[in-house]
Amino acid sequence: MKTSEERLKDLRVRKAQSEAGGGQARIDAQHNRGKMTARERLELLLDDGSFQEFDALVEHRCRDFGMDKNVIPGDGVVTGHGKINGREVYAFAQDFTVYGGSLGEMHGLKICKVLDAALKTGRPVIGMNDSGGARIQEGVASLGSYAEIFFRNVRASGVVPQISVIMGPCAGGAVYSPAITDFVIMVDKTAHMFITGPEVIKTVTNEEVSFEDLGGASTHASKSGVSHFTAESDEDAIGMARDLVDLLPQNNMEKPPKKNTSDSIDRECEKLNSIIPDDPSKPYDVLDVIHELLDDGGFMEVQADWAQNIVCGFGHLAGNTVGVVANQPKYLAGCLDIDASDKAARFVRFCDSFNIPLVTLEDVPGFLPGTNQEWGGIIRHGAKLLYAYAEATVPKLTVIMRKAYGGAYDVMSSKHIRGDYNVAWPGSELAVMGAQGAVEIIHRKRIKNARNPEQERQRLIDDYNEKFANPYEAAALGYIDDVIIPSETRSRLCRTLEMLMDKEELRPAKKHGNIPL
Repeated sequence: MKTSEERLKDLRVRKAQSEAGGGQARIDAQHNRGKMTARERLELLLDDGSFQEFDALVEHRCRDFGMDKNVIPGDGVVTGHGKINGREVYAFAQDFTVYGGSLGEMHGLKICKVLDAALKTGRPVIGMNDSGGARIQEGVASLGSYAEIFFRNVRASGVVPQISVIMGPCAGGAVYSPAITDFVIMVDKTAHMFITGPEVIKTVTNEEVSFEDLGGASTHASKSGVSHFTAESDEDAIGMARDLVDLLPQNNMEKPPKKNTSDSIDRECEKLNSIIPDDPSKPYDVLDVIHELLDDGGFMEVQADWAQNIVCGFGHLAGNTVGVVANQPKYLAGCLDIDASDKAARFVRFCDSFNIPLVTLEDVPGFLPGTNQEWGGIIRHGAKLLYAYAEATVPKLTVIMRKAYGGAYDVMSSKHIRGDYNVAWPGSELAVMGAQGAVEIIHRKRIKNARNPEQERQRLIDDYNEKFANPYEAAALGYIDDVIIPSETRSRLCRTLEMLMDKEELRPAKKHGNIPL
């Protein structure tokens, strides 16, 4: 029979084996790739001394292919909970030094336990992915654990924030857990995500493509829209995850934390009085407007390199976290297209899930025309954004800065789909379409029969602009709440938001709606 001292010694040996992971040689190899180990990542993610690990002694149950002689406690993933700036979170980090971070039955069930605990307690989950994929030796048991994780990701969606940090390979079925989570952060040149790798693609389609071009961070940030943030290193990615957690509530029953700021709500934004060019065809950078309006100019842009004709991201107004959606005239004149609609719809739905007020800055000439857009389903995709805004019950504040044309006017959080506070700048235009197109349709015969068609066309365009290229008809109908001086926009938004923070809006009871996916 062992003595108490022997039992303690045995426990320490077992814990040390778990903490050693795949051994020093594999740890060195991880460092040589420019990557941190799983435990180093968790230490950096969480406040000093706050990490509490569980399941450190879990072992796989596979006895095939010699796996019974290769048992490492922890089974390739480190799980537990800790704090980020004093607020509790759950986290896990896959350990590439153990079986290449491959996911087997017990590895997967450890992650499931993290997600179950987060749901029970209402705490965010941060997962750090670095895995060779399914553990082939365990066969269908590995696939079963993946599906168990996916199911829990879906259950947790809209209940607790879920953040995935991709810090190595993530292939096959493994990509679907991050895809379900709220935000994906990828480390440039290190992280890769794809369903099938380059070799399989070459065999099946005869296409040759590199790992980086197929599923690297820059590809998913700019082409696919799978990734929301690109980090330069493990440390940078972990810093982004911490910043995100600071912005968000811990669950869907809470409001986001309020941030202290010395930026006065009455600060005049004089720059905004002249930011819109006199020529309505000239672009400007809507990011300049956003930085001018938000507390201390702070803005965390989401998916900055994808669908750049719309800008989405987080900032603060009077210390309150807000989600900003803004048309970007620098790209495609700020038109809504398929990707922009998808990007903004998902962002709006996230904000609504977690009680984050929405600020919409509008300058939209309409939906992007073209056969590629129509055949690609712009009707269906544009309807997603319309659905998301109409469904949202958080405070919704809309500023029409310049153009608000056609159906895009309706979609961008208009009063008609229950915007709470809708205002316009004096140079804005609310109309079915621009003056030139409208005149060509309404007065086609008149122009054709005129003695001087070009002169008559210009006169009719000037008349149309005089009547419709302004916000006053909409104001007269109550479709906007006010026409404001641009420099007063920050003050107006801050004061209105404070009034709306306790807003409640009930909708008909239902299982869920049928968004046009």
